[in-house]
Amino acid sequence: MAYKYVYGFNEGNKDMRALLGGKGANLAEMTTLGIRVPYGFTVTTEACTRFFDEDRKLWDELNKEISNHIKILEEENGKTFGSTDDPLLVSVRSGAPISMPGMMDTILNLGLNDDAVIGLAKKTDNERFAYDSYRRFIQMFADVAMELNKNNFENLLTAKKNDRGVELDTDLTAEDLKELVEEYKDKYKELKGEDFPQDPRKQLDLAVAAVFRSWGNERAVLYRKLNDIDDTMGTAVNVQTMVFGNMGDTSGTGVAFSRNPATGENKLFGEFLLNAQGEDVVAGVRTPQEIHTLKNSMPEVFDEFAKTAKKLEDHYHDVQDMEFTIQEGKLFLLQTRNGKRTAQAAVEIAVNMVDEGLIDKKEAVLRINPKDLDGLLHPTFTKEELDNNEAATKGLAASPGAAVGKIAFSAKDAALRADSGESVILVREETSPEDLEGMVKAKGILTARGGMTSHAAVVARGMGKCCVSGASEIHVDEDEETLRIGKEVYGKDDTISIDGSTGAIYIGNLETQSPQLEGNFGEFMSWVDEFRDMKIRTNADTPRDVKQALEFGAEGIGLCRTEHMFFKEDRIFQVRKMILASDVKTRKQALDKILPMQEDDFYQIYSLMGERPVTVRLLDPPLHEFLPREEEAIRDLALDLSIEPARIHERIEELEEVNPMLGFRGLRLGIAYPEISRMQARAIIQAAIHCHEDGNKVIPEIMIPLSSDVKELKYVIDEVNDEIKKVFEEKNTEIKYLVGTMIEIPRAAITADEIAEITDFFSFGTNDLTQMTFGLSRDDAGKFLPLYLDKDLFEKDPFQVLDQKGVGFLIETAVEKGRAAKSDLHLGICGEHGGEPNTVKYLYNVGLDYTSCSPFRIPIAKLAAAQASIEKKDNK
Repeated sequence: MAYKYVYGFNEGNKDMRALLGGKGANLAEMTTLGIRVPYGFTVTTEACTRFFDEDRKLWDELNKEISNHIKILEEENGKTFGSTDDPLLVSVRSGAPISMPGMMDTILNLGLNDDAVIGLAKKTDNERFAYDSYRRFIQMFADVAMELNKNNFENLLTAKKNDRGVELDTDLTAEDLKELVEEYKDKYKELKGEDFPQDPRKQLDLAVAAVFRSWGNERAVLYRKLNDIDDTMGTAVNVQTMVFGNMGDTSGTGVAFSRNPATGENKLFGEFLLNAQGEDVVAGVRTPQEIHTLKNSMPEVFDEFAKTAKKLEDHYHDVQDMEFTIQEGKLFLLQTRNGKRTAQAAVEIAVNMVDEGLIDKKEAVLRINPKDLDGLLHPTFTKEELDNNEAATKGLAASPGAAVGKIAFSAKDAALRADSGESVILVREETSPEDLEGMVKAKGILTARGGMTSHAAVVARGMGKCCVSGASEIHVDEDEETLRIGKEVYGKDDTISIDGSTGAIYIGNLETQSPQLEGNFGEFMSWVDEFRDMKIRTNADTPRDVKQALEFGAEGIGLCRTEHMFFKEDRIFQVRKMILASDVKTRKQALDKILPMQEDDFYQIYSLMGERPVTVRLLDPPLHEFLPREEEAIRDLALDLSIEPARIHERIEELEEVNPMLGFRGLRLGIAYPEISRMQARAIIQAAIHCHEDGNKVIPEIMIPLSSDVKELKYVIDEVNDEIKKVFEEKNTEIKYLVGTMIEIPRAAITADEIAEITDFFSFGTNDLTQMTFGLSRDDAGKFLPLYLDKDLFEKDPFQVLDQKGVGFLIETAVEKGRAAKSDLHLGICGEHGGEPNTVKYLYNVGLDYTSCSPFRIPIAKLAAAQASIEKKDNK
């Protein structure tokens, strides 16, 4: 039996996504449901894979299958492919198993040629429509199938409108469009060196091959990398009978969601254009009308669409993103898929659907991508700033949040400036898929044209990025790099602030504030906590950080970096005296002054955290970072110490290290200067005793950094324990405390069984563990890591996503050896990986008790941990 590579819409269903792609599977499902779908067929993802194996050529068996399905299409429609009387026209669209909106290519009106366009004009009695369809086809085919820059044709269209003195495409007459078709064909021949293909079957073969090729285009590859989509999936190709929204004022096209994808409101949300084809809506070339205005012009069509949207949402148990065409008053569905939404809308919809009985709590928790919550945790403008600043103009509130930055007029410029550390807003007339890299790097996106379902709006919502689209009162000159609002003109050195929640655009730098999470978000996170059995702590060094972390639901502090406290203005002078001291006595004098400051730091943090665990890491800096560089500060320090400034310069040079990350830091400092570790241990315990006196039974956790050998670690632990014993004797009291270490050197992981015997807990410092395992400086790797990622030498940046194969192996080794030596050993992670969802899920399955991350990543880590728990139980 021959292998099957092509399926009619009546042969598939929604569960065949891997084979038919998401679009093909859903078209088949809608066909089965009896929804009016223009009939067609799907060329499978397996055909795409073989296409690349066949040196990017279609093979004989596939061509025969396509021919058979073309005959079925002709019989179904009573039309003939390439006919001069009543031609069959088709659309050719991509359809990956996982939705990648705007990332691959589409061709409409395929089948038109010089003869067929005459037949189409006669059959429809609409010459203008026929030639409008033909000029669109030539441009899309040239762009997608032949890879000719579409601006070559867009410029001809603009010139024709200017020559005729009209603004819109729809204002051109049939004769204008006939002339334009000839100009398009001449341009095609000039650029390609051959005539525009007249054989419809040749057109189709080239189009199918082009869609397959588009799986490997630059923007599709980048999108998959950003969204963790498997490169080996391939795309299907959907060949579908054309229906036409550009046949006059009783025709149109649109995109709509069954619920609002920006807010989650249970109300139809979308846009449509009369006398237009689908690309006009998503490309943002014309500003469309709001979907509910369709009720006024075509009430029966609107009612049918509303009922269809509800039917599809009930069937899929999720928000649907639908493309539709109205042909002379008749509604056709061209696509449905689960709608991309903002994080705010995702939470709102999940909670509402549970209340409505469409899904249960577990499904709600599994449905939301933890990374998407990042879009909910972005800042907003303060009320004071909004009250005191007037918007220069407004656009559409396409994706919520607040963004501030200097203006970048191209994606390339935005990416370059963002990489150099500058905050930028990408400002464009309209965005296209080629702008993806700049959109990723920019703080926010502003466009002059396009609606709520334009490319900029859809992609920004998917990334959780602030976006204002369709700001019709702004004028963007991308060549001159100017933005004009009214009479005022701004350039790339000017700062603007945009509000993606209201559409407001401000000139200047408005102050932002942290998000306020309440209402349905709180309810959703309570469900997350029901399913989660891994603790989530935070990395926090100040009361301000602690308060923010508690608002996000932190269950403890996994890393309090004491060196950050030493940089405060009221103590840096004493710290410098401590470092510069030439004897123990002078060093202790400086430490005695720092001690009460440190004790108060810990007391404040303990008081805020209550009885939640707090892990304090002993001092871990390269010492030279504390020393002054400015001559005035050096003179002041020298005067206080009664030494010459030259001595301080000498000491700075003495402390300079060739590789400070592998130098005099961590517990090495505690071995060379045990009085520092003793001071910190005393401050930690005295603060905890003070809390006990207040009724707060805190159990302090003291973490010793950078251990590599059990002997060096034992030396510092003995110093710490001895100082704590002295405190207990002085205070005539004892409290429980824990002493542990950071596992951040490969040797520590390998000898974890020995280390576990003298410690109460391990916390994996994956920043350094990654650095030392790869032999990469995390401070310098940015110079070449992007190259590794571009060349696919690394799948992910190992400082962003934990390397499970190498670093993970060391963690697994340490967990196994540590727990074998001490069954009740506490295990956690406090590196930057602690808030990355894939890493959290991996570490949950490795057996860690908790993960610790920055305050703003706590909800993300919680959701990832809950999903890991559900998935593990379901797999059992």
